[in-house]
Amino acid sequence: MSTVDLISLRKVFGTTEVLHGIDVSIAQGELLALVGPSGCGKSTLLRMIAGLESVTGGDIRFDGTSVNDTSPKRRNIAMVFQNYALYPHMTVRENISLNLRISRLARDEVRRRVEEAARLLEIEAILDRRPSQLSGGQRQRVAMGRAIVRNPSVFLFDEPLSNLDAKLRVQMRAEIKALHQKVRTTSIYVTHDQIEAMTLADRVAVMNAGRIEQLGTPMELYTAPANRFVGGFIGSPAMNFLSATISGNAASLGGGRHSLPLPPGAQVTDGNKVLLGLRPEHLRISETPRLQGTVRQVEPTGSQTHLGVEILDQQMVVVLEGMHLLQPGQSIGLDIRPEQIQIFSEETGETLRKPSLKG
Repeated sequence: MSTVDLISLRKVFGTTEVLHGIDVSIAQGELLALVGPSGCGKSTLLRMIAGLESVTGGDIRFDGTSVNDTSPKRRNIAMVFQNYALYPHMTVRENISLNLRISRLARDEVRRRVEEAARLLEIEAILDRRPSQLSGGQRQRVAMGRAIVRNPSVFLFDEPLSNLDAKLRVQMRAEIKALHQKVRTTSIYVTHDQIEAMTLADRVAVMNAGRIEQLGTPMELYTAPANRFVGGFIGSPAMNFLSATISGNAASLGGGRHSLPLPPGAQVTDGNKVLLGLRPEHLRISETPRLQGTVRQVEPTGSQTHLGVEILDQQMVVVLEGMHLLQPGQSIGLDIRPEQIQIFSEETGETLRKPSLKG
C-alpha cells in the first residue's frame, strides 16, 4: 500500500486548462472517491495518476517519491475499467493470470495468486469459463481479480459499475466495499454517481470544472456543504434552493409571505440576499407551518412518498417517510428544523455558516 499526494496538479490540452491546481493527500489504505459531472476532469486526473496522461504542472508522489516521469508499468498500480477489457478467447483463469505470466512469475505462484483472488471474489466455480459465458457482475469480478493478483500499491477504479443494471450496481457496490475492507489497498474511485461515492468512500472529492469544490467524509459533504454546487450535487433527490432576504433573526421569502429561522452559525447581516438550501428529506408536514405550498405531483415508492410541491412559484421536492394520501392541487404546510437549513451567499454561492458549526 502507498500514500498518494497530488500537489498543485495541472493539466492543459492545447490552450484549454482542464485541471487547475489539484491538491489532495490520500492516506495508506484509504478509499478516495472522485465525483462530479461529466467533463469535470475526474477521469483525466485518474489517468494522470496512472501515468496514461502527462503532467503539465505540479507533482504526483507515491510514498513521498515523485512519479511524474515514471512509466505506468513501474508505478505498481492496477486499474479496473468500466468495459472490463477481458480477452474473449481466454478463460477466466487465463484472463486473471495474464499479467503474471507475462512477468514470468513461477507457475505455482501464479496458481496460488489466482486461486486466492478467486476465493476472495467467490468466482472459483467459473475459472474455466470464457467471458461470453459470464454475466455482467461476473465479468466485473474477473476484472477485479486480474487487478488483485498483481498485489498493487494503488487500485484505480474508472466508473467500474456504469455498465451494470441498477440492482447489480447495488450488489457490486457492496462487494467492492467489502473487498476494500479485506485488502485495505489504497484506492481511488472515479464515478459520476454521488450515491456510489457516498456509500463506498472514506472521503469524497467533489469536482467541478477542473477544481475540487470540497474534500471530506460523506457525512461532512452532506451536512456541511461548502457551497451551493456541493449542496446541490450531494444528496438524492437534490437539495431545494429558495432565494431569501435576511430580516433580523430570520430569512424572509416571497416579499415577507414566508419566513424561516436562520441556521445556527449563520454569518449574515440585515438585508443580505441569500439562498436557503432545504433537503427534500428534511422537510416535514406541519400544522404550524412556516412554508405553505400546493401539491403538484405525488410519487409513492412504498417506503416513502415523493412530492412535487409549488412554493412561491417554484417547484420543490419533498420526501416523506411512509405512505401519504395526498392529491395534486391540495394545499400543504411544511416546516424544517433550523439546524437542517443550509445558507449560501446568493452572489458567490459559498456557505455562510461558521465552519465550527457545520453539521
